[in-house]
Amino acid sequence: MLVQLYQYKHEEVQFDDNRTTGESQTEDAVNPDADDYFGAEMDEFDVETWDTVEYEGDPIQRRSVTIDGVTAVSVLQDADEGDPGLPGRTIQIRMEGGNESLEGAEIVDVQDEAPG
Repeated sequence: MLVQLYQYKHEEVQFDDNRTTGESQTEDAVNPDADDYFGAEMDEFDVETWDTVEYEGDPIQRRSVTIDGVTAVSVLQDADEGDPGLPGRTIQIRMEGGNESLEGAEIVDVQDEAPG
């Protein structure tokens, strides 16, 4: 199966002298334009990209995770609920090589890879 998830975490705050407590970072500060910052486009790098989104009035970070070769997906009911300030739950992905748990995740899409 092919599984697409969103995983969430709190915004990574970088304090400076011009920012007041409680003030949200802007999208430009968190995700500056790659060409201006690195001199190259993000497609040229193999990096994890987190986007800033709003959840219950607060900025949080979200990334899209796509995993191929999944044999089973479980939403763990007895796992620690995680951070109540974030959407999602702990989701366990089973693959041939073992299990992987993603905290603060939501299932976006699951597709069966039917032969054909």
